[in-house]
Amino acid sequence: MTRPFRILGLQQIAIGARDNARLVALWIDLLGLELTGSFRSERENVDEQIAVCGKGAGKVEIDLMQPIDPDGRPRVHEPALNHIGLWVDDLAAAVVWLGGRGVRFTPGGIRKGAAGYDVCFIHPKGDESSPLSGEGVLIELVQAPPELLQAPPGISG
Repeated sequence: MTRPFRILGLQQIAIGARDNARLVALWIDLLGLELTGSFRSERENVDEQIAVCGKGAGKVEIDLMQPIDPDGRPRVHEPALNHIGLWVDDLAAAVVWLGGRGVRFTPGGIRKGAAGYDVCFIHPKGDESSPLSGEGVLIELVQAPPELLQAPPGISG
């Protein structure tokens, strides 16, 4: 089995709460992560603060999310560990290859994510036509930027 892509490392962890003020107080104010931006999407029912830890190609985003409508969908605060993001060296090839092997993806296909990279999500639950999934975990595949693709071994996985 020849896989036409590689997972290069952890890109992000997304954490949700009904109100992300306490998440910001912990992660930014107390733990000292750098706040680098924000993202708001009515369609995705999310208002988030984007923090980072680490530097250069090895930095990891910590997305601190709250729903715009706590009763709406998707429910970005349930579960509290909303999703993990993985850097991939060839997102398009990964989606085709994984989909051909029964992996279920969320609707929307490959699109621009909050940080500006192309992304696609592996669904947390399989179905009859695509039985393989994140087994309860939403997994974001993120196209790695050129600087990560050129990083020395050990930095990118």
